[in-house]
Amino acid sequence: MEMLRVLLADDHALFRQGLKSLLDAQPDIEVVGSAANGLEAIALARQTMPQVILMDVEMPQCNGLEATRQIKQEFPNIKIVMLTVVDNDNTIFEAIKCGAMGYLLKSLEAYQLFDMLEGVRRGDAPLSGGIAAKILKEFSHPAPAPSEDTHLTEDLSEREQEVLELIATGKTNKEIAEVLCITENTVKTYLGNILAKLHLQNRIQAAVYAVTQGLVETPFPN
Repeated sequence: MEMLRVLLADDHALFRQGLKSLLDAQPDIEVVGSAANGLEAIALARQTMPQVILMDVEMPQCNGLEATRQIKQEFPNIKIVMLTVVDNDNTIFEAIKCGAMGYLLKSLEAYQLFDMLEGVRRGDAPLSGGIAAKILKEFSHPAPAPSEDTHLTEDLSEREQEVLELIATGKTNKEIAEVLCITENTVKTYLGNILAKLHLQNRIQAAVYAVTQGLVETPFPN
């Protein structure tokens, strides 16, 4: 299996070292750098070009949200997952707006982190506990009046709309593939097309879009 190149960004040295040791012990993960603040994370992202960054929120000099915003602007293909103790709604929503594809709490077990990273490799969005429900419940109000964005959804093919609806119900790429009787790679292709057509950065933003446009009635399950 191809090595997953991971960059760590956290201002607690002991946590960084412990996390690095855990990840280094995995045969298919390579830790390519370790940053103590957001500025270092930005610089190391440029130097090492990781596939995934595990980013803390509260860091000195430049916090994780601002670092995420800058890195995603410069390197949109880098996947950033917040790994933090911060569990308030405003920070979660802001992280997703900045381009984070996932949000994990540091209370998770090591095996859960490894499962989440495997999901990232497949293109899934890692979310701890009830965070997925929080995100979509915030947006699961009655469908709004048609907006200037409505025509964007009309640009999607019938199959792309099916994939978008399944994403918004919390299904992973593997589950979507099983429902539609297609391969995971085909799901990834459809997801890429959806994000490009809707001018979105990740599957969570796509799920929120689907809910706000009234394409689905049921948010992520609790």
